[in-house]
Amino acid sequence: MSATLDVSLAPAHEVVAKVAAREISPVELVNTARRAYERRNGELNAIVTPIFDRANAEAREAEQRLARGARPRPLEGLPLAVKDSIPTAGVRTTYGSPTFRDSVPAEDALHIARLRAAGAIIVGKTNTPEFEVGINTRNPLFGHTVHPRDARLGCGGSSGGSAVALAAGMCALADGTDHGGSVRIPASLVGVVGLRPSPGRIPLFPSAWVADPFSVPGPLARSVRDVALMMSVMAGPDPRVPISIDEPAPGPELDPDVRGWRIAWTRDLMGLFAVDDEVGAAVELAARRFAELGCDVEEAAPDWRDAREIIEVVRAYRTTIVMSELRAQAAASGNAWLREYIERADRLLAKDAGAAEAQRSRYLERTAAFFARYRLLLLPATAWTAFPKERDFPEIVGGRRMSGVIEAILATYAVTIAGLPALALPCGASRAGLPIHGHESARPKRFPQRIRAALRPARRQRRPARAGRPRNIRQLRLLG
Repeated sequence: MSATLDVSLAPAHEVVAKVAAREISPVELVNTARRAYERRNGELNAIVTPIFDRANAEAREAEQRLARGARPRPLEGLPLAVKDSIPTAGVRTTYGSPTFRDSVPAEDALHIARLRAAGAIIVGKTNTPEFEVGINTRNPLFGHTVHPRDARLGCGGSSGGSAVALAAGMCALADGTDHGGSVRIPASLVGVVGLRPSPGRIPLFPSAWVADPFSVPGPLARSVRDVALMMSVMAGPDPRVPISIDEPAPGPELDPDVRGWRIAWTRDLMGLFAVDDEVGAAVELAARRFAELGCDVEEAAPDWRDAREIIEVVRAYRTTIVMSELRAQAAASGNAWLREYIERADRLLAKDAGAAEAQRSRYLERTAAFFARYRLLLLPATAWTAFPKERDFPEIVGGRRMSGVIEAILATYAVTIAGLPALALPCGASRAGLPIHGHESARPKRFPQRIRAALRPARRQRRPARAGRPRNIRQLRLLG
């Protein structure tokens, strides 16, 4: 197999085209992913439950199917890594918790079943903080997952194992879930692409809260075209999920003309959060690139001044729902932020939850008014680059000492409570060579109309982008 078709190098959409043309086999793809795992996972700890023997068997079945003349499926033979909080039939799913050390689900989650039906082959489960709570990926069961460029650094979370497996070539595609930024944050820190779709675009099932408007499954990939390819398979309604969007899932398509689009950009949501200078500069250069392409670009932001106040209550009442059956285990966790979740939820009063939802209604109204004026909002995906793996959050951002996780992730969390789809994608690198990502957001359910083929598809970077220089601004318009 040529180097250009190594899954650790080639975009998935190019690889799957070679599979369809019978120029490369599913077995070769799985074996290449396995070699990357054997070479790097001992250091990175991205995949915690490898299943390469099963993957090889499925790859041989796929080859036999193609040899019989079957039509290639959209993801035929592509190695897939699955977050260890997502149920997978016959494969251990631990949620990063000793409580579930030996838990083996009988069925796949809905979006995993769809990916497998489209030909993707699971090669392993990826590490996550215990019960998905944390922005650095570590837990008492498997330990730390580290940054692929510097093992002293963390990789973000909570879908950190998926992002690292992808960046290290252990898979061609990966999945995650995103509440306060759990797809977007690790994608940003390790240099891959991550999408938070509109709630209901990819139904989350099974779930303790099937009408959850905050937590969503989302794809991670090495290019925007690959993310769009995954979305064409993962998205679509399901009658068991009342908030699922009842629209057909469009495939990836190009539409490069963005001239005349009105785009807002902001370094910090007009002072809502602190931002490192290098991050702010990279996002500003990305905004200038949009202007060069004929967009009408303005520095502006929605009025989200009360985002943190709403978030503190929203995360507490969501915790009472999704952790209702696991409260004792969560309260005994060594994860300090998870314990704080539980304690805050225990103190929550119904009147506080009601007041927060009323406040969020005004927040949503202001958001709608903003997006009536602008098609797209560009801001940092994270206001900081990767930080030491032992820390729960970056200590200093933009010269300001962080008080906790929520303050550190307002860039992503403010978008979540607005109900918006958002795409994290590379726009530069720090002087130390660490990725910097922009964060494109649009109106709910409107990525098909607003961001489909914004520009040329993003290409995987073989080396870190030069510091401060925007990359991958030309993008596919995506399903959100």
